[in-house]
Amino acid sequence: MPCSWRASDLQLPLILTVILVAACLSAGVDVLVTSSNSTQQRAKDNTSVSPVDGKQNHSKPPTEANISQHILMDTKAELSCPPIPLTNVILIIWKIILGDKPLCMRSYRRDKNETTKNCTDERIIWPYRPDQNSSLQIDPVAITHDGHYECEVVTPNGNFHYTYNLQVLVAPEITLFQSKNRTAVCKAVAGKPAAQISWTPEGECVFGHEKWGNGTVTVQSTCRWAESNVSLVSCSVSHETGNWSRSIQLNPGAPKQNILLIVYIILLIFMIVIIMGFIWLLEVNGCRKCNLKKTDATPVIEEDEMQPYASYTEKINPLYDTTKKVKTSQVLPSEVDGANLHSL
Repeated sequence: MPCSWRASDLQLPLILTVILVAACLSAGVDVLVTSSNSTQQRAKDNTSVSPVDGKQNHSKPPTEANISQHILMDTKAELSCPPIPLTNVILIIWKIILGDKPLCMRSYRRDKNETTKNCTDERIIWPYRPDQNSSLQIDPVAITHDGHYECEVVTPNGNFHYTYNLQVLVAPEITLFQSKNRTAVCKAVAGKPAAQISWTPEGECVFGHEKWGNGTVTVQSTCRWAESNVSLVSCSVSHETGNWSRSIQLNPGAPKQNILLIVYIILLIFMIVIIMGFIWLLEVNGCRKCNLKKTDATPVIEEDEMQPYASYTEKINPLYDTTKKVKTSQVLPSEVDGANLHSL
C-alpha cells in the first residue's frame, strides 16, 4: 500500500504539468495568429489601388513639400512636380515668384490638353510635353532667378504641392597681391553668398566686405607679417561653389640695423649739403666786395679815357683863337679911324 500511494502521488503533479504546457502552447499559437493578421491588415491599409489603372501604389507622396535648392549661375536647372501618375492628373499649375516681379504662372489642363502661361522670361520653359513630364526647366540660370517655385497637382484624390526655394550661387573671382610693408591683400570679388577668407600662417589681419546691387558680395582681407622669417603666405577662400588657394612670396623686410644706417647716411649728406651751402655763401659775399672795389677805381679810368678828347679840344681852340684874332685885326683900323674922327 505505501508504494502504490506514492505512485499515485507522483502521477498527479505530472498530469498538472502536462496540462499547463498544453495551455501555454495554445496561447502562443493564438498570439502568433493575431500578430500575423494585424500585420497583414496594416499592409493592406498601406497598399492603395489606383482608380484609373488598377495598379497598386505602395507609397503615397506627401501633399506638401518644401525644398531648398542651390543652383550655380550659368547652368541648367530642372524642377519636378510631385510624383503623381499623369493619368490621375486633372490640372498642373506652376507658380513662380521672383523678387518684386509679378506672379508668373504656367498651367496644363489634361481634359482639354491645353497649356497657358503669362511668363515673359523665355529661359523658364516646359522642355517636355506636360502630359508626359511636367518638370520645369531654367536654362541658363541667372541671378534674377532667385525666388520661389511652386508646382500644384490637382487630382481626384486631392491636391499636392511641391515648393522650391531656389538660391542662385555665383562663384567669386579670387585675387591676391602684395602691398607695402610686408602686407598682402586677398579678395573674393562678387560672390554669392559671401565667401570666407583665411590665411596661412596667420598674421595681423583686417577684414571688410562690400555689397552690390545684384546680391553679390566682395570680401577683402588685408594681412601684415612683421616677422622677417615669414616669406611665403597663402590665402584660402571657402565658398559654396568651391574652395581656392593662392600663395605669394613676401619681400624681405629691412633689418633695424640697416634702417639706422640709412638714417645716419641721410643725416651725413644733409650736413655736407649745409657746409657746402655755407661755403658758397662766403664765396658769393667775397666776390661782391671785389666788385665794389673795382667800381671805386672806375672814375680814374674815365678821366684817362677822356684825356684824348681834352687834347683835341686844345688843338681846336688855337684855330678858333687865330680866327678870332684875324677878325679883330681887321676891325681895329676902322675903329681907329672912327676914334680919330670923333676926337676931331
